[in-house]
Parts: sequence; structure tokens; C-alpha cells
Amino acid sequence: MLLLLTPLAIAYQLSHPNIGEPFPSADGKKLLYEMEVAGHQELFVMDSDGKNSVQITHDGTGHESPAWSPDGKKIAYVSDRNGHEVIYVMNSDGTGDERITSETADNIHPDWSPDGKRLLYCNDDDEKPPKKNESNIFEIDLATKKVKTLVTGGTNTYASYAPDGKHLVYRHMIGDMNSEVYVANADGSGQKNISNHQAFDGWPTWSPDGKRIAFSSNRNSSYQIHVMNADGSDVKLVANTEGRATEPRWSPDGKMIYFSLCHNLDFGFDCETEIAKLTT
Repeated sequence: MLLLLTPLAIAYQLSHPNIGEPFPSADGKKLLYEMEVAGHQELFVMDSDGKNSVQITHDGTGHESPAWSPDGKKIAYVSDRNGHEVIYVMNSDGTGDERITSETADNIHPDWSPDGKRLLYCNDDDEKPPKKNESNIFEIDLATKKVKTLVTGGTNTYASYAPDGKHLVYRHMIGDMNSEVYVANADGSGQKNISNHQAFDGWPTWSPDGKRIAFSSNRNSSYQIHVMNADGSDVKLVANTEGRATEPRWSPDGKMIYFSLCHNLDFGFDCETEIAKLTT
């Protein structure tokens, strides 16, 4: 099946240099992100227009995958401070740090439930590079710390809840090079491939109204941000960027998508936060 990839917007640069994984607050006024400081990633918050940046972590270790809670009071993130990738939750100003997952395992990609009472997360799928290892998707109740296993079998990562809390979207690997976007019921049942493309599709996230899913794909050339309906139909290219565009996040009103755009620079990467304003 031939899909028409029609650009919806021209992306523009919000910030620079070397920052990534932007995550807007529920009120749309702030943006959470990570930035390299002295060779490691620290977490920052700035106004949604790119002004008034404030560093909120200062412990000199790696911090990744920051995610704001629905009420804006908490931030979930991953830190390697003890030698493993461990998920923590802290207050939005960086205080009150609490460990959520085991100190002896590697877990990544936290995502909040719509009611803010649970987190989705998964095993690290890069423990045996370049080959992807098996990775399951879990849900933890933040009050009781009870963990449920939702999705197993193969490599499953980047899970997020639908706004109604009744469904999940996530990335599932088929073989070594084909990554697809899957949806499932909130308990992990009813798994369905909705991207169905031979390219590498991943980093999916639901729109605020639950009608569309943003994701990154290299089906056109390099990784670029696309959107599709929640059933996988009507795939459209968000912006014709050059480089590696990943980690899309919707603005609360559904009119913009924030994402990371990285370019090869010498022997590393130079990353910036971009915004695409959607026209339809």
C-alpha cells in the first residue's frame, strides 16, 4: 500500500545547543528537557518560548527520559547514579527524589498514567549492542509499588498511555531491523501492529485527544517525525527535516509537536529542540 506523506508544517528551532527529549508541562507553559553538562546529561526546565532556563538536577550523573506528571507537580526520569539505569520520581523543582525501580536492573522510558497514579516503563533493550535484547513493558502503582507485566515477547519499548487510560502505544521489534508501532489494551491484551511498514518506526506518543499518534520513522530518508490516526491510517510527514528527528511530544492543545533533532558533528552529535506547528 502506497502512503502519501504530506508535510504538515515547517519545523523551527527552539533551543540550542545539545539538548534533547523535550516534554511540555500539562499547562503548556514550561518545557522539561535534558542537556549535556560536563560530559553528562542534567535536567532543565524553561519557558515554552525557550527563555528562563533553570537547571533542576545537579548530582553530576546521567539523567534521561524526563516525563512530567499530568498535574505538573512531579517528574519521572532515569538516572545511572548507581551504575544501573533506575527510574526516579522527584518534585518539579528537583527536590524530594524517590527511587521507583530496582537498583540492580536497567529500566527506561517512564510514562505517566492519565491519573498520575502509575508509571509505564520497560527493560533496557540495548544491553547487547548492536543486537536488541528482549524487553518487556511494565506498569507500577506508585502508592503500593506493585508491578504488573503488560507486554512480553521480543523487544518492546517506548510505551505510553492513551489519554483515556484504556490503551497503550509502544514500539515492537520484528527481526533485527524492522520496528513497528503497536497498540494494545491497557492490560497488554489485544496487541495490534498499526504502522505495518518495512522501515524503522518508533518513539510513538498519543495526541491529547487520543485521535492521532506521533512517531519517528526512517521510511522517507533519515529519521523524521510523522503523525497517523490511532488506527494507523492517514500517515503524514510533520516536517521535512535533515538529521535524526526522534522523541516527539504533543503540546497540550494538540497544535504543536516538540521533538529532538540531532546532527552528526565531528565524532558526536549536536542536538536541538524543534517545534512543528500543525496546520491540520
